[in-house]
Formats: sequence, structure tokens, C-alpha cells
Amino acid sequence: MKKIYINGDIYTITQGYVNSFVEEDGRFIYVGDQEGALSYQEEGSEMIDLDKCFVTAGFNDSHMHVLHYGNTLTSANLANATKSLKEILECLKEHIEIYNIPENSWVKGWGWNNDYFEDVHRFPKRYDLDQVSTKHPIVITRACGHICVCNSKALEMLGLDETLTSVEGGEFEIENSKLNGIFKENAIELITNGIPKPSVQEIKIMLQHAFSSLNAYGITSAQTDDFLVFGDKDHVLEAYKQLEKEGKMTVKIYEQSQVTNLEDLKEFIDAGYSTGVGSSYFKIGPLKLLIDGSLGARTALMSEPYNDDPMVKGIKTFDQDTLNEMVDYASSNKMQVAIHAIGDQACEMVLDSYKYTLEKHPRQNHRHGIVHCQITRPDQLERFKQMKLQAYIQSIFLDYDIKIVEERIGKKKSESSYAFKTLFDYNHASNGSDCPVELPNVLNGIQCAVTRKTLNGEGPYVIKEALSVEEALESYTINGAYASFEENEKGSIEVGKVADFVLLDHNPMKQDIYKIKDIQVLKTYVDGKCVYSK
Repeated sequence: MKKIYINGDIYTITQGYVNSFVEEDGRFIYVGDQEGALSYQEEGSEMIDLDKCFVTAGFNDSHMHVLHYGNTLTSANLANATKSLKEILECLKEHIEIYNIPENSWVKGWGWNNDYFEDVHRFPKRYDLDQVSTKHPIVITRACGHICVCNSKALEMLGLDETLTSVEGGEFEIENSKLNGIFKENAIELITNGIPKPSVQEIKIMLQHAFSSLNAYGITSAQTDDFLVFGDKDHVLEAYKQLEKEGKMTVKIYEQSQVTNLEDLKEFIDAGYSTGVGSSYFKIGPLKLLIDGSLGARTALMSEPYNDDPMVKGIKTFDQDTLNEMVDYASSNKMQVAIHAIGDQACEMVLDSYKYTLEKHPRQNHRHGIVHCQITRPDQLERFKQMKLQAYIQSIFLDYDIKIVEERIGKKKSESSYAFKTLFDYNHASNGSDCPVELPNVLNGIQCAVTRKTLNGEGPYVIKEALSVEEALESYTINGAYASFEENEKGSIEVGKVADFVLLDHNPMKQDIYKIKDIQVLKTYVDGKCVYSK
């Protein structure tokens, strides 16, 4: 059945403005003026008056963690209680009481940020969490996802103590000859691997919670790193398979497949998994690797010591030879690669690994990329251009990082960092949220990309790297589709493409740029079906 949409303020992304389109069987079959759209009217067709609403292509978050987000939706929300350590402890106590969590059952919290603490200026420790409970194992994860803290009960149940041997690419802290409960980077696996794994059915429920939330933000596609959330990629694959078969996928998934060693990568590829394998609703994307941590936690790998902590340069999770070997194996087997790198030394390692494989096994249209690419030097940006690398940026990070970046890395290096406009001009930079590090709020991300300020107006930060509103929209739509080799399938409102689109209550290009964050998502459509209505 044809659906005829008329009287809209429709921004197609690639072909300017129109006021009407026609959808049939989940695709756009006409895009243009109202007269042309009405010519498709026939018995049984449906007419929809858009009443001047702004309409554009569905949003594509090009780097996030969908399953992790679904998991956090059922955890204690510490992002709303992060002004003090005391507030965090109270939030955890309330969470245990509200959900009547039995003794010896795990209590998880997500989203604290010690930079906002007003009562202490440090990370939480095991003995702080012991004030919440000594009968529940508790683990809380920092907003960046690169540090977690456990209480004494958790350490006891996991069998962890000060006799632990060092962890490659990770750290844990010992204080007064005992573990203080703080675990960083790869050492976090000592905790996550010991927590009971959810069933496929429980994973499906988490994913559906995440889908519903994403749809409410206008998101129709997500490029997501899910495999290591619970350390069982087979359960994750099965959950997605079942949800698609049941018709319960309302977000199109491009899986950034995190595999941590060469043996597992070979096994994954030998099993038939590689970039592009799957359907329009669930598809294998790039090999995802993680080379360092976060700026907020000072675990991002820097070429020089941190400006505000000269004893620290960050944490490296792979050595160069291992990184080269994994990247080359994936690329030579026609798999796309996307690597998390935040510090400039991490970026250097990733650039060297791509140079290594592309010289050894040249490829056209590889679309390899760097996720985050926050701290960059001018010479590194030029290498991005030369190798035609995909930049997976998160403009929403400016809302927090503006407050710390110059203090962390110094003025000189900060002036060439978060270079979103440069990366956009070089090669289709795509935007995302890294959710649940940040909420998957696209309008917030667009405002930060355009203003280069925090949402409450602090800044601007290196204003020459600001995007226009049109460019910011492209970074969340057609450029996201480009990152997944799907720019001919989605990402704009064009004849032949899938009818993934979103209705907003205001046109962001006609809105005060400091009020873009206030724009509301009214409806979200996937393949022509309404999956969210405000």
C-alpha cells in the first residue's frame, strides 16, 4: 500500500528541500513536490499530512554500545548522582531497596564521574562501597567505561586479592598492601568475567529496552560494539538472530565486532563472519579493536606525560607488532577495521598499523577508521587524509571534555584536537555518542558540533573546527551510512532508498543554534513503519 506524505518541511540530506514523498513496501518511490506525490494516489493508498513538520533521514549513531546501554538501563543510574561520592553511595542504597535485591546478588552501577565530585577529589574505593553493603557484591563503572570499582564482597566472591599478577594492558591498584577495588582497562575483565552471564532471553530484553530508547531519540541505525559486554559473542549473535526472526528489531545494527586476539579473529572469519555478512537489520561490520583508554580517566595513551599528572602517559592495550598482525589479517581477508584511539600516541600506533597493512596488501575503498580520534597532531590529520580513513567522531564529548582537555594535555596539543571539521572535510566523518558513555541524544550532539561549546554555553573550543548544521546532520545520516558501506541504501530521503526517517518539531537549520538541544523528536519510522511516537 502506498503512503503519500504531503505538506512537510522535508530536508533530503543530499538533494535539498521538498515538501512531499511517497513510500511503498518500506522504500521511497517518489520524492518531490505535492503535485507529483498526489499523482500516486489510488484506491487504498493512505494520505498523511505532515502539517509543516520538519522531516529528515533517520539518525545513524556510528559508534555506541547498544547491549551495554540496555544493560545500564537496568543498573543503578549514577550519572544522575555524580555530584559527590556521598550521592553515589545513597543512589546505590536506594537501588538495592527499590529493586529488593537479595543478599549475594550483584549490584551494578554506571555513569559516575569523579571530576564532578564536590566532597572528595579521587576515585571511589572498595571501602566506600562497603558503606553501601558488605552483603551484596557491588561493581560501579565510570562514565567512560575504562575504570570500575568493586566492594569487598565482590572481591571475595571473585577470589581476588593482593596476590594478583599484573594484567597486560590493564592496571589494578594496591593500597596499604591490599586491593583498593579500582580496576582499569583490561584488568576490568577480572571483574566482568566473574559475574554470572545473562541468558539469551535476558540479552534480548536488554536489547529491546535499548531499541525503544534509541527510537525515541530518532535513531534508526546503530553501529555497535556488543561482543565483550558479557564475554559471550555467541549469545549476542543468537539474541539478534531471534529478535530479527520475531520481527522485533526496530534499529538496524552494524556490529563493530570486537575480537581481542589473532586466534579468535581467525576463528571468527573461518566461521563465515566478515564485513557485510548478514541482513539489513543485523550485519557484521568491522573488526573492532581498542588500543587505549579515556582522557577523563587519564588512560588515553599520550606521546608525552599528562600536563596535570607528569607521572602518567596512559595505558597501551596492544603492542605495535600484535596490532599490525591483527589489522593485517583482517584487512587482507577483506574485513573493515575500526580502532578505538583517543590519545595521540594511540592514534600514531593505529596510523602505523594501517600503513603497514595497506602497503603489504593494498586495498581500495577499505573504509578503515579510527573511533574517537580526539587528541591529534596536524601531521596525523594529514595521514588521515592520505589513507582516506573513516573518522568516527563524538561531538557530544565536547560537553564534558572542554572542561578538562587543556588542563590534561596542554594548550599546544589541544589546539589540533577534536578536529571535527578537518576530519569531516577529509573523508566522510560520521558522528555518534559512544552511548552509554553519553546519552544517544543526536540533537545535543548536533548543537555541540555547531557551537563547539558545552550544552550550557561554556566555550567555544577551537571554533574553526565547528560544523554547519547541514554538515552535522550529514555526519549523523549519510556519513554514518557511508561508514557501513550503505550510502546507496539509506542515510537520505531519495527514491529507491529505505524509508527510515524522523519527524522533529523544529527545523534545526532555522533554530537558534543554542536551542537545537531543545528540539523534540515527534515520530521515528523504520522501513516506513512508525516505531516511536511522542
